[in-house]
Amino acid sequence: MKYYDKLIFELSKEGRQGFSLPENTWSQSLDALPEKLKRTQRPALPEVSELDVVRHYTNLSNMNFGVDTGFYPLGSCTMKYNPKINDEIAALPGFQGIHPLQPVETVQGVLQIYDELDRALSAITGMAKFTLNPFAGAHGELTGLMIMRQYHLQRGDSKRTKVIVPDSAHGTNPASAAVCGLEVVEVKSTPQGTIDVEDLRPLLDDTIAGIMMTNPNTLGLFETEILEIAKLVHDCGGLLYYDGANMNPLVGVARPGDMGFDILHLNLHKTFSTPHGGGGPGAGPVGVAAHLIEYLPNPKVVRQEDGHYTIEGNDTAAGRISGFMGNFGVLMRAYAYILRLGRQHVKKVGPLATLNANYIKEELKDCFKLPIDTCCKHEFVFDGLKDQSTGITTLDVAKRLLDYGFHAPTIYFPLLFHQAIMIEPTETESKETLDGFIAVMRRIAQEALENPEKLRGAPHHTPVRRLDETTAAKQPVLTFADLAAS
Repeated sequence: MKYYDKLIFELSKEGRQGFSLPENTWSQSLDALPEKLKRTQRPALPEVSELDVVRHYTNLSNMNFGVDTGFYPLGSCTMKYNPKINDEIAALPGFQGIHPLQPVETVQGVLQIYDELDRALSAITGMAKFTLNPFAGAHGELTGLMIMRQYHLQRGDSKRTKVIVPDSAHGTNPASAAVCGLEVVEVKSTPQGTIDVEDLRPLLDDTIAGIMMTNPNTLGLFETEILEIAKLVHDCGGLLYYDGANMNPLVGVARPGDMGFDILHLNLHKTFSTPHGGGGPGAGPVGVAAHLIEYLPNPKVVRQEDGHYTIEGNDTAAGRISGFMGNFGVLMRAYAYILRLGRQHVKKVGPLATLNANYIKEELKDCFKLPIDTCCKHEFVFDGLKDQSTGITTLDVAKRLLDYGFHAPTIYFPLLFHQAIMIEPTETESKETLDGFIAVMRRIAQEALENPEKLRGAPHHTPVRRLDETTAAKQPVLTFADLAAS
């Protein structure tokens, strides 16, 4: 076992210390603590030097994979590069040191950024106004559905309790609807992968609150019937909700608001480059059409006629969905990213993302099964290897990719295809990187025929080999004591 593979507890030596605290010079001592707050025995912590700790965590961080270290073609997640200037700007003292309970007069500059980001996102998406309060994409979905419900309830239309969700939708869509107390109604896809309008028609009645969809959809295909879908849903009294997870190929090209969507959430930690992964932080701002502005959740940043900013609320709002006003550091990064691109260069985001995805698709479709052979947008889906005679699965391909230094794409999603491999390269990757990925994928396809056992045993060169993921999920080992016992 290498030094950096050892757990911090295994480096522990009795009596070794990594710190030296000064003697207590305060008037009160530990004797002033109530007995119920005092430990009866020493905590079971490792006894290590500072150097041990630094090396341990530094080497652990080097074992992580991220966009900064390699190609990360994770479908439907837009793992694009986060320019470091975004981090530097968000870390400026005037931004990093603010507190949500400060007087409004002391954060006028921050509130101006909220206002300008709202305006920028509205211009890019074709919406009228945004709330920046939601903390993540799924949180944004819930917020959008709350706005949808509030709209219907304020109009006395209480029987609209159903939401239509495509069978290709992201899993958070039906989950968010259920959390919001809405019944999910599924609409099927055509063989071409888009919403079946004829299947949609009989679902529309006066119980439908709206439809949740993304465009392009989870297969990376543009919903060409979107204007007809919008008309049908609106004619029955429902609203259109846009899942912004797939907004990346539309940036600078098309706007959901122009397609008829009434409510939209954006994943700033995807489309607008802020750091993504590790459980957060995220940001899921929600934008609405003009007739829904009053239902945006409180609190709200309001620009007065004299240019002064206030924080206000109103009685028709769909409640309050966060403690304060969102993850400012993430919002700040998105603001810096948009300003850095400007009107001229923001128009290149969508076309380049689409070009990169189609390039990989066309270069690999002779080795991997392409169930829907058409022009895609930012992502596309293979259905496993074209030649599956040796029994190699999508999981085997994904694990083998790790040996070649690439993060695996999304696998087994969407559920429309049994051996789904969803690939999204984003616009930030160079042709050289894409060519390297294509070459490795072709090599793996050849290995699957010539040496399938090598793929079944992959990965071979990672710090951790193939795991029993089912057991890990059902019986997780969460402490060092549990690990030692096992």
